[in-house]
Amino acid sequence: MMKQKFFWLPLLLLATSAVCAQTILPENVSAILRNAGLAETSLSALVLPLQGGAPRLAVLEERAMAPASTMKLATTLVALEELGPTFRWRTELLSQGSIEAATLRGTLYLRGGGEPNLNWDGLRAMFRSLHAQGVAHLEADLVLDRSLFQPVRPDLGVPDFDESPKAYYNVIPDALVLSGNVIEFSLESNGQKTLVRTQPPLAGVLIDADLSLKDMPCNAWDDDWDPPLVQASSDGNITVMLRGAFPRNCKTKTRLSLLDRNLYIERFLQSFWQELGGTWKGRVKDGLTPPDAVLLVERHSETLADLVKPINKASDNLMARTLYLTLGTQLPKEGRSDNSFGNADATMLRWFDKSGIATQGLVFENGSGLSRLERISARQLASLLQIGARSNWFAEFTSSLPIVAIDGAMRRRLRESPAAGRARIKTGTLRDAVAVAGYVRDVRNQDWVVVAFINDPEARKGRPALDALIDWVASGS
Repeated sequence: MMKQKFFWLPLLLLATSAVCAQTILPENVSAILRNAGLAETSLSALVLPLQGGAPRLAVLEERAMAPASTMKLATTLVALEELGPTFRWRTELLSQGSIEAATLRGTLYLRGGGEPNLNWDGLRAMFRSLHAQGVAHLEADLVLDRSLFQPVRPDLGVPDFDESPKAYYNVIPDALVLSGNVIEFSLESNGQKTLVRTQPPLAGVLIDADLSLKDMPCNAWDDDWDPPLVQASSDGNITVMLRGAFPRNCKTKTRLSLLDRNLYIERFLQSFWQELGGTWKGRVKDGLTPPDAVLLVERHSETLADLVKPINKASDNLMARTLYLTLGTQLPKEGRSDNSFGNADATMLRWFDKSGIATQGLVFENGSGLSRLERISARQLASLLQIGARSNWFAEFTSSLPIVAIDGAMRRRLRESPAAGRARIKTGTLRDAVAVAGYVRDVRNQDWVVVAFINDPEARKGRPALDALIDWVASGS
């Protein structure tokens, strides 16, 4: 009972003592905004003691704002609270057929469990296990079962989010996305030519690279890079054509989602199964797993505690969105709709409500912040961070946040600040929004919750103002 009272105390103090907070931005923060041509009203901020008490700074903190990737903090904390840190996803390989003389005849089913990080090695391990059961030859179609989430292919018919629809960060999840459906391109040039290597091996997928060399900075390698073209030929081969210019003496990598998802899995498995010495006569198609299918191989993912780290430190949109959809599966059946996004919305709102956080103005779309619609106020997110600090899973949650001047999106920021190594901050960036949110320990060893958003068509010019705010808190000014 004492723990419950302590849990609610910070929220009560926050609600009753906000009138004591400083409501004017620190002068250096204001100066940076002015020099960037940004109005002070474009910034919303809340700074409050971790253990409760009067906020140190409260500026437009009730206003619902676009949070960009700081929305991942809400998704990951709610997931830890609702699913638990040891939660694992399950991917299954089943059969409706027979195995005779090292040959499986009938139908194979690959049933997706919504694993956020189902990668090449994971699927290889599943089919290696099938091979170890004495199966060398497949005379079977492979049915991909994505029915855990509805709709099963939410990516179909969706308008492009921005000018880079094939980039990994834009991949929309389903219950059976393999390694983000991406081809990894490694490009390396000298003074005469460019070498292009790709991963993973995909049977019948050819790379046709004709890149002219140009004298330009390596970090501008994609300025004269044409969007890759994909062409299918009558013999079943797929050619990916790379055209345009590439810098001399440059080495870089990129990940692009270029192939149909079913084709990607098909060509990946054809290549790997052949590598194992097996043969496969069949095709890949969509479908449902029948109740009488026999389980052959079961894969369990890493734990949620493991996966919240790449979600927050690397700001992985695909993994965050997949986790968000998983939350929708936790809604009681009697309250569940046939739309996984709506179920996830309801799960999030239910958690905010039972945690005593007002939900007015709160808008979820996919839980990653890669959205033009999502909204949350600085007060709502700060309240969530306070609750996170008192969660049984605070260690797992806070260890997923980037450490200022050390790793993640904060590794190059505030290196000369007292915040270096003493603050854990999730960042967010969209075309018209920048944000920071997390925990800061100041020079007096007092811990603070810091949340700040800038929403403006030129928001990116205000990023130094957010750094200045963190520095102001850390220095105890």
